[in-house]
Amino acid sequence: MLTTILFYFYATVLVGSALGVVLARNPVRAALFLVLAFFTSAVLWLLLEAEFLGIVLVLVYVGAVMVLFLFVIMMLDINVAELRAGFTRYAPLGAVIAGLMIFEIVYVVWVKHLGYDLAAVGTPLAAGESNTKALGAVLYTDYALPFQLAAVVLLVAIVAAITLTMRRRPGYKQQDVVAQVATRKADRLRIMKVEPEKRR
Repeated sequence: MLTTILFYFYATVLVGSALGVVLARNPVRAALFLVLAFFTSAVLWLLLEAEFLGIVLVLVYVGAVMVLFLFVIMMLDINVAELRAGFTRYAPLGAVIAGLMIFEIVYVVWVKHLGYDLAAVGTPLAAGESNTKALGAVLYTDYALPFQLAAVVLLVAIVAAITLTMRRRPGYKQQDVVAQVATRKADRLRIMKVEPEKRR
């Protein structure tokens, strides 16, 4: 009974935060609503006894990816007025996608109400077992290469975000690497002959 109450409470918070992500006019506030959505999703994973997924959701997405998103949003100087103007242009497509998602959810609930079991309910883990340990063993043995490739992709994304912020702006000083490499000694060094002064 308590688990059901907690599920409906956090599910309501999750839906509200998801709506806040879409409807917030300030991009920073939208990102903060997304952080709240990640936290509530992690709590739902914990209720399903999937501790690894909940911890990864908080550490990776909230602790790393969302912090990077916030830095990128604040450093890119996003034009909020332009974003508001484009919202109405994509509103019909968003309404169609939202309608399809609502239809799928209602269909699943209706089929479940008819008595069809769409998926087997997970059984509780034994006393000495841990899904985190099992997932870690599989991740670092069978899927070690894809895991490293994902790390490389994230590194490329970080470098790309930093590169986007290094665009030319008025009053912004930037190094010209090509000019520095192509420079010659005569351009930077001038030898002058100075007559020695006579001591008095």
